[in-house]
Amino acid sequence: MKLSKRSLFIILTIIITIAIDQISKILVRAYVIPSERSSIIGEYFTLHNVENVGAFLGMGSDLSPILRLILLLILPIVVLGFVTVHIFKDKSLDNLPLFAFASIIGGGIANVFDRIAFGSVTDFFHIDLGGVFRTGIFNMADLSVTSGMIILLLVSFGKKKEVID
Repeated sequence: MKLSKRSLFIILTIIITIAIDQISKILVRAYVIPSERSSIIGEYFTLHNVENVGAFLGMGSDLSPILRLILLLILPIVVLGFVTVHIFKDKSLDNLPLFAFASIIGGGIANVFDRIAFGSVTDFFHIDLGGVFRTGIFNMADLSVTSGMIILLLVSFGKKKEVID
């Protein structure tokens, strides 16, 4: 079976996204002492090693184990499956939204893998621009998902809307 350029683009984007995330987490687990903070750019951009059993910014970490299993593992797997099927079937998607969806899928798979393999997700980047802008501690998979969502949002604003008379 020969893959189309489009399918190859999707698969490579997903694989590269997962690889970058997993390699970065391996390096953080190996070389960054848990709960210590290292400066990358002063206090503005720091490196941590935090295991997150919850979702984004630790939300859901206090849920019961069965609810965490459903909301942080089963539901994301189902959604990722539907989105993956959608982007392979919907041939009308342009390259940018296709890249965005593949980045979201790759980031989602990478974090789901961590939950299955380690019971938590390794987070390590933190940005604090002195009160102007501050993030929680995040990882490359989170960055991929967030970037993909921003791209989709921007693309949706750029499309011309058909008006019904």
